[in-house]
Amino acid sequence: MRRGHKAKCFITKTCRQSGISLEVAARAFPFLSLHVIMSRKVVRTSKFRHVFGQAVKADQCYDDIRISQMTWDSNFCSVNPKFVAMIVDASGGGAFIVLPLSKTGRIDMSLPTVCGHTGPVLDIEFCPHNDNIIASCSEDCSVMIWEIPDGGLISPLKDPVVKLDGHSKRVGILSWHPTAHNVLMSAGCDNVVILWNVVHGEAVVRIDSMHTDLIYSACWNRNGSQILTSCKDKKLRVIDPRKGSVICEKDKPHEGSRPVRAVFVSDGKILTTGFSRMSERQVALWDPNNFSEPLTLQELDTSSGVLLPFFDPDTGVVYLCGKGDSSIRYFEVTDEAPYVHYLSMYSSKESQKGMGYMPKRGLEVNKCEIARFYKLHERKCEPIVMTVPRKSDLFQEDLYPDTIGPEPSVEADDWFAGKNGEPILISLKDGFVATTKNKEFKVIKSLMATTSSSSSNRQSDSVVREQRESSALIPKIPSAIHTICTPDEPILKEE
Repeated sequence: MRRGHKAKCFITKTCRQSGISLEVAARAFPFLSLHVIMSRKVVRTSKFRHVFGQAVKADQCYDDIRISQMTWDSNFCSVNPKFVAMIVDASGGGAFIVLPLSKTGRIDMSLPTVCGHTGPVLDIEFCPHNDNIIASCSEDCSVMIWEIPDGGLISPLKDPVVKLDGHSKRVGILSWHPTAHNVLMSAGCDNVVILWNVVHGEAVVRIDSMHTDLIYSACWNRNGSQILTSCKDKKLRVIDPRKGSVICEKDKPHEGSRPVRAVFVSDGKILTTGFSRMSERQVALWDPNNFSEPLTLQELDTSSGVLLPFFDPDTGVVYLCGKGDSSIRYFEVTDEAPYVHYLSMYSSKESQKGMGYMPKRGLEVNKCEIARFYKLHERKCEPIVMTVPRKSDLFQEDLYPDTIGPEPSVEADDWFAGKNGEPILISLKDGFVATTKNKEFKVIKSLMATTSSSSSNRQSDSVVREQRESSALIPKIPSAIHTICTPDEPILKEE
């Protein structure tokens, strides 16, 4: 037995030094059982092995909120370091609320909402480059861009900054470009994907003949040079967004007929969640350069809820949140087989109707917080903190590499012309709050302005903002707007 133990240690050490997997070693040394050799994998070295989730105290939740009863498979929630937004029930149209993060406790029923849609709101997402800008889409076939004032709403917001019309059926998916300023992607039940230039209020790219059925999910890669979609026609497509052409596709990533979700993960690989023929939930990892077989395919359970994946590129951890589940599973994605390593699971008593995911720059780094979710219940929103236990209170550099900041690396016109921009990274060592306010006003001005006559825009932008805020000057708004806008570039809707 002692000799076998020494042999196992020798083999595992040799494998580690030479880069050979333990499965290969098991075939090369048949005199040792696979169980003995693979036993080391039970205690695989990882700094995220002991990550644990914990719900915040009751007084830090957002209570008495009527979360939307729609059955659409979206997150129903969007979060950034300033606000949390949730889709709520509304009579005679669609609405969502936007709360400052600090406004916890019981939420007054008379709280102002964003209520410009005439049909139920299906998806919302904050702009990654401006914390005061949020996009929404609805069953009324429209996409709207809203500006939320600092401190939250003091009256109902009915008029969007920009309204984007171009879909013929309800719009259910929104995604801002990760690096290009004011570029928004939307996908609707008309099987069309549209890329918008929000500044001009126009659809620049329209992909309308590629998808033959309902689009389940659509997302960008890290620098926004590719789009990944999953569709009801059981195909996974990697798309060049500006050319509107398919780079590669995979037929039936999962055998089941239930919805498939897909996201880009590290090194351009693709992680999908779906169902088997026997309706078992699965998670799979794919290499787009070789779509013939998955790198790994794991079965999880037999629940019916669609798994929503959230990937953290800084840590390589992917979180799977099921609609209707009461748990959050998390896995680490690595370059070693089986590539997707199960870490742990956060469980609670109540099921989730939706989930918001906080960007890295909004986390408390001094508490070793690596992720924060905003779980929607029937009548409340409950933050859940994911923490790596560490004894030291010092900044943990291995947990917080430089992360994506709010500064865009390329403007919309340049990106549509073919220019790519890598994410501009920031350090979280000294906190992020100090740099927020300097960038916000610039971003709001560039959103409100058009690209024509940029010099006059800078002079008149403050006048437009004052006129919007003053009810006494409302009759003068159309003439002021006429001086800086063209008819093809709607900025504010005139009643």
